[in-house]
Amino acid sequence: MSHADTSLVEQLSTNSLPYIDPLARLDWSALDMGKPWLPEGAISLAGLPEFANLPEAVRTRLSQFEFTGFIHAGIWLEGIFIERLSRNQRNTISSQELAYYLHEIREEAGHSLMFLKLMETSGIHLPGAWRNRPAVTDFLGRHTPLHSTLFWLAVTIGEEIPDRLNRYIRTHGGNSIDGVIHQMCTLHIIDEARHIAHARGALEASLRNIHPLKRWLLTPVLDLMIRQFTRTFYLPSADVYEMAGLAPGKTWQDLARRNPARLEFIHKCLNPTLNTLREHGFAVANPKL
Repeated sequence: MSHADTSLVEQLSTNSLPYIDPLARLDWSALDMGKPWLPEGAISLAGLPEFANLPEAVRTRLSQFEFTGFIHAGIWLEGIFIERLSRNQRNTISSQELAYYLHEIREEAGHSLMFLKLMETSGIHLPGAWRNRPAVTDFLGRHTPLHSTLFWLAVTIGEEIPDRLNRYIRTHGGNSIDGVIHQMCTLHIIDEARHIAHARGALEASLRNIHPLKRWLLTPVLDLMIRQFTRTFYLPSADVYEMAGLAPGKTWQDLARRNPARLEFIHKCLNPTLNTLREHGFAVANPKL
């Protein structure tokens, strides 16, 4: 069984104090429904003439629904993390590790509550977003043996892929997006930096004595997980376009999935994670989307 170093989890727990509750920290009354929630470069249709020809109000609405789809996926993924961390408490090796897991559970729950509050405040809901979660990745996330190499690979990939989009929003949003959304992404990034550090530490511990054959056998599974996580977080469902007023949604979804600018954006977000995996000896490919 592989665990992150005790000194690392103790440091991460210390850095989790004091706890910042995003529900109390964010000024929900300041949410401006007239402003975008994504920088233009992070919208799936950006770069297409069909997008440029849309009225500004429709482009703004699309950014809001795409971000809502993104946080729906976040609620799904964080639910898996909370479930596994809760079940894993009896397998902790120290009080420091137990404390860290409890901090992370609190932070992940806070993120999901923050997302739900945004939907409640804005009135934007995606009824179809709870469907069609990637079945294989969902199963692996819920049932892969705790502290196995595959488990920590799944956690690392699952944490890093959406974090890249949050970081892009924070860096490129500035005054062009709503201030509440910008602050929300900032709070999320601060917590996720600790979660990613822990996942990477545990992954590195699990890889110290791994056989090269196991790396080879795990690589196709990694390719599948990367592809499914990427589609879930970066390629909106047809419902998103429909709800934003772009019908038929499937037509706009197909445009987005063939959009060269979107594919380039996705690969830039994925490259740091793919490069890290390759440095660890996994010959992962750029996902075919």
